[in-house]
Amino acid sequence: MTTTEEALGSTIESVAGRLDARSPVRIPSYRYVSAEWARLESERLWPRVWQVATTVDHLTQPGDHVVYRVGDLSVLILRDDAGQLRAYQNVCRHRGNELCSEDGEGLSQIQCPYHRWTWDLAGQLRQVPSRRGFGVFSNDEFPLFPVQVDTWGPAVFVNLDPDAEPLTEFLEGVPTDAAHLRFDEFRCSATVTVPVRANWKTLIDGFSETLHVQGIHPEMLAMTDDVNSPQTLWERHGKLSQPYGVPSPRLRNVTDEDIWRGFVDVMGVRVGEPQDSTAGPAPEVPAGQTMRDVLERRVREQCAERGVDLSGFDQAQVMDLSQYNLFPNVTFVFLVELLQVVKSRPGPTPDECYVDLLAFDRVADPSAPRPKPPHYEVPVQDLDLGLVFNQDFGNVERAQRGLHQPGLIHFALSGEEGRIVNLHRNLERWLGVPSEITGG
Repeated sequence: MTTTEEALGSTIESVAGRLDARSPVRIPSYRYVSAEWARLESERLWPRVWQVATTVDHLTQPGDHVVYRVGDLSVLILRDDAGQLRAYQNVCRHRGNELCSEDGEGLSQIQCPYHRWTWDLAGQLRQVPSRRGFGVFSNDEFPLFPVQVDTWGPAVFVNLDPDAEPLTEFLEGVPTDAAHLRFDEFRCSATVTVPVRANWKTLIDGFSETLHVQGIHPEMLAMTDDVNSPQTLWERHGKLSQPYGVPSPRLRNVTDEDIWRGFVDVMGVRVGEPQDSTAGPAPEVPAGQTMRDVLERRVREQCAERGVDLSGFDQAQVMDLSQYNLFPNVTFVFLVELLQVVKSRPGPTPDECYVDLLAFDRVADPSAPRPKPPHYEVPVQDLDLGLVFNQDFGNVERAQRGLHQPGLIHFALSGEEGRIVNLHRNLERWLGVPSEITGG
């Protein structure tokens, strides 16, 4: 057994222990509504942590640029003249004005709109109008403040801390664990930003456990085993593996028709069926096969119709979900042909956040040029992301409202909610506060 396998084995054992908790894990609820806690996150978390900012599909040509904001922080990410990804704090060295306010393309220089100080795309100062009044100084004294930038697959990450560990170290074992998904073959098709009246943690918590399936996603119970869905925890990050095309043990006497209907209701697009009542009856299951086999074949056929070859993937890889929760605020929801990235950013108050949704699809030729993905800003009441995501977003504001009740001093979490517990353990480390987590 290799060192990596040994480490992963010990991780899995520790998770299994946490899933069989002796008592509920208690986490203070004020962390979701307190202005003081939000201030600590603003000062000690967001300026130091790696976070998903955009995608390489938004930055394909020299001069392409994206402005990423998290709280009061702003980062300008661009492709320079040589095609290299670069990122800078989005601030003029003269009087602190914001350099760029929106995404765009064709940038040949970075010029402050206030007093026209100008930098090249490599961040070097090139022009200072009315220079004589500043006295003697060298352009080399005033470069733009660099921000670390790196990629995992088509996802672009930034970190404002110049001394932070490399992204490859921050991600721990996640890229190796996800290697079979061939992330590089995905391309972004669209991005959406949604303002939500909830804390950023309330939002991301909803994508960090499966206990809620029986509550707000009952349609899923016929098509997924929500009970026997293994989890993995690294020091910072977590993973859920969830089988599709099989029923939940919570149900009894589930038929092939039930599994088919549940699958179509939740993700009919994967098998070429409308996600509504017009879908036809379940296809016949050949002797010696299961409905999961039939669904797998339909997924492969749908992909083949658009030139995507799934011959290198086994049944579990074709059928099942792999969800990676990356500390602190993002979840990658992988299916073999589709990917949804959900990330939350703090809003103006602890009761507000911005949710960014990045939709990807596996393409037949990852090297072929693709148009820049469109971006939409959508009010939460107008959001339509399909049955399950709509249910998730329909619940999040209710969850936040409940956190203000004076009797709710702490959460009581189960071992199955270990990814949420892991988030808080890491928040305590990053914010430098004494641990308040008890139980387990």
